[in-house]
Amino acid sequence: MDHVAIDLGKTKSQICRRNSDGMIVKEGPFPTVELGGLMKDWAASRVVVETCAEAFAVADAARAHGHQVRVVPATRVKTLGVGARGVKSDRRDAQVLSEVSTRIDLPSVHIPRQQSRDIKTLCSMRDGLVQSRTLLINTLRGWLRGQLQHVRSGAAYTFARRVRQHFAQRSVMLPQYVVRQLEAIEQLTTALQQADAEVKQAADQHEVAPRLMTTPGVGPVTALRMVSTLDTAERFSSAAQVGAYLGLTPGQKQSGSKHHRTGLTRAGVPHTRAALIQAAWVLRRRRPNDPVVRWALQVELRRGKQVAIVALARKLAGILYALWRDHSNYNAAKGARPLTD
Repeated sequence: MDHVAIDLGKTKSQICRRNSDGMIVKEGPFPTVELGGLMKDWAASRVVVETCAEAFAVADAARAHGHQVRVVPATRVKTLGVGARGVKSDRRDAQVLSEVSTRIDLPSVHIPRQQSRDIKTLCSMRDGLVQSRTLLINTLRGWLRGQLQHVRSGAAYTFARRVRQHFAQRSVMLPQYVVRQLEAIEQLTTALQQADAEVKQAADQHEVAPRLMTTPGVGPVTALRMVSTLDTAERFSSAAQVGAYLGLTPGQKQSGSKHHRTGLTRAGVPHTRAALIQAAWVLRRRRPNDPVVRWALQVELRRGKQVAIVALARKLAGILYALWRDHSNYNAAKGARPLTD
């Protein structure tokens, strides 16, 4: 089997191909968009790439042509010798990865299905709209404070209207730069409403998400974030493993006889973790009598509200995984049981 390492770039990628004896048989830069065409002429090979924006598309192309694929985490390549002794170039990186591949079977990150990647992109695009609107609103809030003006509170999608009404009632003409900002906020609000409709439609049509949304506090965004991150329930053997994968478990620090827990590991996809924590806040506020919330309130008495919310988010992650695994809907009594698996 040949071993091909590709140092991916936006326009050009460096390839180093070795035979089973470890000898370089071909190397050089090639246009990234042409990699799929090159792969169809290769004999069965192991293709190694680092994690980056182009990695999964190249991995799909390699698999389509019958090659093995290893997508190596970019955070681990230094331990393999990439950039050793301060010498780093695309050519050298490809040479190092291909040489290591001839000696060991490199570990690979999970390559999600195209459906999961599409869902992740849909959610990320929506998040971009939310963040852009929030930035513009905060900019205007700062301007309002400088003018000693206070606009009545309300939802973000009504902010522009409330600002206009506030100054209209005082017969004050808004500066053009403020008007332009308000128009941008209104345009983003319209786009965000369309994105929300797309997200809801995608969740309703998904084979798993509707069952996850039977859980209180879990809406279309959280459900889709969960299915896009986990990709398949079969990847995990327990709810505890899911919590660790999402970075919702505490880290550990051990040295000799000393052993203590640290803060959250924050591993995995931060947007999914944030969605679960937000879902936990919603669940706590809207369903105070739900057994799982009462469990969290007991944790809150011992450890405080913030720790309890994270514990509830971790519990939600385990519940959602169990619903997916068992093809079932939310059952409050089952959700209240401690997750010991």
